[in-house]
Amino acid sequence: MENQTLSIGMPPVNATGMNETIGNMPQNALEVQVVTISLVLLICGVGIAGNIMVVLVVLRTKHMMTPTNCYLVSLAIADLIVLLAAGLPNISEVVASWVYGYVGCLCITYLQYLGINISACSITAFTVERYIAICHSIKAQFICTVSRAKKIIAFVWVFTSMYCVMWFFLVDITEVKFADGVQVNCGYRVSRNLYTPIYFLDFTIFYVIPLVLATVLYGLIARILFMNPLPSNPQDLNKMSSKHYGKPYNSIKLSGKGNKNTGNSRKQVTKMLAVVVILFALLWMPYRTLVVVNSFMDPPYLNVWFVLFCRLCIYLNSAINPIIYNLMSQKFRAAFKNLCKCEQKRTEKAAKYNVPVYYSVIKDSSHESPDHDVTVQEDLNGFPQKCVNTTTTYSVA
Repeated sequence: MENQTLSIGMPPVNATGMNETIGNMPQNALEVQVVTISLVLLICGVGIAGNIMVVLVVLRTKHMMTPTNCYLVSLAIADLIVLLAAGLPNISEVVASWVYGYVGCLCITYLQYLGINISACSITAFTVERYIAICHSIKAQFICTVSRAKKIIAFVWVFTSMYCVMWFFLVDITEVKFADGVQVNCGYRVSRNLYTPIYFLDFTIFYVIPLVLATVLYGLIARILFMNPLPSNPQDLNKMSSKHYGKPYNSIKLSGKGNKNTGNSRKQVTKMLAVVVILFALLWMPYRTLVVVNSFMDPPYLNVWFVLFCRLCIYLNSAINPIIYNLMSQKFRAAFKNLCKCEQKRTEKAAKYNVPVYYSVIKDSSHESPDHDVTVQEDLNGFPQKCVNTTTTYSVA
């Protein structure tokens, strides 16, 4: 992504070309255009729909509003920004030159880096939250709360928004005249030598540090979850009750099943989030590697198919998370299904009862049970809420 917005590894455009007329305008091969448009539309379409569903199910379902899920909403919004600001403009660029003008060049570049950097910060935030929730469960009751998670997310967005302001001053559009027209490019106004320190700062803060931190913390989490399981032997339970909890064995025995379910829930959540982190590392690696290599190569390596591969990996990283949630989390899977059913029922009711009706509402007392307190350890396991909590009897006029 050097000297063109998410045109990864592209070299600077020679400004002297603005006043010179040279051969015909270069065009991408037809197969490159077809493959690019097809895959970008597919990945971006799935990713945009999936991330919107993540935001909706968390915000509209009460039991889904947990600290971890708040960070996943932040990640989903950041991924939406990446897909909209990086993926979709790539479709027009592959068949023509830059068509969004100077303001579009500034705003799209800013949004690209904003989405990318907030994605990394959100992953770091839920990694730290998981570590505290599992390795320091007593402190987690006071630290890992929804209100605190919202404050952290607000700080991340404000900090990253201010950090990315520098890109408004680092990009510009250039024009190169050809015999058959003028090619417009959105690229960086600084030279490669000046851009390299900026890139490595970005690379360190939003890729290296999050991955190193995630590796250490998930290692500590794995030690707690998989190497120190909850004891199942009655004698061990009795010892644990007298030594640590001050409770009789019978009380712990009664909660043994709950402890086992909580342990399984923790493992499921941790595995899912670890997969998200691993995919983040793997799918960003081609792009990061290419830019590191091109920072020291002259001319840079710009194989069209490898550049396309790097771009698609970035878009896939922003699109794949909702699929991971659906595959690895029972709670998200049930919530996604419930969201689709609710929308379908609303559509059917709107069409069916589009005539004057008299109706009476009978409250269903079976839904009046107290709210279930979702603990940090229960984050992503549970059952979906129903679309409505009342039953309605209609009589058509």
